[in-house]
Amino acid sequence: MSNTLSKLWLTLVAIFLLVSLQKVNSSHRFLREYFTYFFKKKIRVAGPFYYKGIYHLFYQYNPYGSVWGNIVWGHSVSTDLINWYALDPAIYPSKPFDIYGCWSGSATVLPDGMPVILYTGIVDNFKTQVQNIAFPANLSDPLLREWDKPDYNPVISSDPSISATQFRDPTTAWLHPDNKHWSIAIGGTREVGQRGVAILYRSKDFVNWTKAKHPLHSSKGTGMWECPDFFPVAVGGREGRDTSATGRGVKHVLKVSLDRTRFEYYTLGTYYPALDRYLPDQALVDGSDGLRYDYGNFYASKTFFDPAKRRRVLTGWANESDTIADDVSKGWSGVILVPRELWLDENGRQLLQWPVEEFDRLRSKHVSLANQVVNPGGFFRVNNIDAVQADVEVTFEISSLEKAEDFDPSYVGDAQAYCARHAADVKGGVGPFGLYVLADPALEERTAVFFKVFKHKRKHVVLFCHDPTRSTKRENIYKPTFAGFVDVDIDSSKTISLRSLIDHSVVESFGAGGKICITSRVYPSLAIGRDAHLFVFNNGAVDVKVSELNAWEIRTPFMNKEI
Repeated sequence: MSNTLSKLWLTLVAIFLLVSLQKVNSSHRFLREYFTYFFKKKIRVAGPFYYKGIYHLFYQYNPYGSVWGNIVWGHSVSTDLINWYALDPAIYPSKPFDIYGCWSGSATVLPDGMPVILYTGIVDNFKTQVQNIAFPANLSDPLLREWDKPDYNPVISSDPSISATQFRDPTTAWLHPDNKHWSIAIGGTREVGQRGVAILYRSKDFVNWTKAKHPLHSSKGTGMWECPDFFPVAVGGREGRDTSATGRGVKHVLKVSLDRTRFEYYTLGTYYPALDRYLPDQALVDGSDGLRYDYGNFYASKTFFDPAKRRRVLTGWANESDTIADDVSKGWSGVILVPRELWLDENGRQLLQWPVEEFDRLRSKHVSLANQVVNPGGFFRVNNIDAVQADVEVTFEISSLEKAEDFDPSYVGDAQAYCARHAADVKGGVGPFGLYVLADPALEERTAVFFKVFKHKRKHVVLFCHDPTRSTKRENIYKPTFAGFVDVDIDSSKTISLRSLIDHSVVESFGAGGKICITSRVYPSLAIGRDAHLFVFNNGAVDVKVSELNAWEIRTPFMNKEI
């Protein structure tokens, strides 16, 4: 397509988008925050995809209140992953196969370009779950505002080997190398041994599905696997891969959301198309001892392949940490977080994550500093920036590791408990050092984002933490510490980087270039508006130098703007 035709097409899409969005459903209520956007229900991501120049995001949504119930598929669209417009719900209870609720699922773009949705329907008061299919009603509409649910649904029902009330969240489908059949996985559990299962189904026409004799993967003692996601990543480089990619040059990721812990875990491994089996790498484990996308308030995530920029994009959800009464009072509950690009670390042992590049367009006023030493027990405020909505990147340089405390090996599998024990206010050897975000001028309220280094045998271990225990003076707020260990060679570099996105009640942090991520929800009562500030601190026993710090105020984009 020539440049002239491309520009004409984009102009027509933009005009169509603006005209169509005059019909935006005004029942969607949002706060004016930079990117995290709010709905009147505790939402979960469902079925994101890219179609004809537009990103589509679906989510479980209650149009009648800010508590669980009346679940439909909300629908928003964007041309840049930053500015979003809300449409009417795409899928809602209307037929026997989903009359009690339309729960999560996924979208697949077929080889002919048509998007198809598979979703979980609730058929009775017992929460019996079946899997349904939906098609766009009008493919010439780039917004895909209307979806048809054929009467032949459900296309998949449980059998006696599966608990019908723990059988949900079909994945995006992948096409086998022979181009003759599709596979999907559905989350479930087997009561004997509480074995979590990614139940495997196959189809030649995407309508008639047959259960395989074996699961894609399973693991004893992990409980119900919600919101499974299965996709390839490239070995070497950041470029994403289509969900159906297999063979040399890729590894596969299997992510599950564990109902029993309310955290997400993933493994890296090898997918064998001829067997339709996935085998995690030998060094990795399933369940609560496994790798995580995010070590904080992050759940029910979903990825999609973005063919426009050849990348894998991750979208996730954070629930509230205040009370149900607060949810009802403010009229919304739950946030979808900043989309992240996701790729395989060059060491092949874990995934890396970073906010999508489009987010940087929201940066406005900028402050920077360099080569500033923070002495033991010291701190300083970063001035001349409105820090209630900010993007901060900082690199720390440690003067010496000699005073690092000994690591307690009993905490190898519980970084969160170790962070609670070695909180931001507990003076240490090498650290804690990092940022106080959403802090009032007197530091009566503050959320600490920090590193601490421990000595373990002949190496050093780096702990990365969010400590919101002093984030608010309000009562009845859940303020857990979150933490993880960082896979870095701190002995060689003695440097480590941090990026934090700060947005009123949301703090998303990316440590060591995206090797570790933590999200927290906090609810300051003093550190709000222009009284929210940013500090650098060091509660360790050795000097820490801020090699470079850059901070930006963040503009508010169009969040479901009505025209």
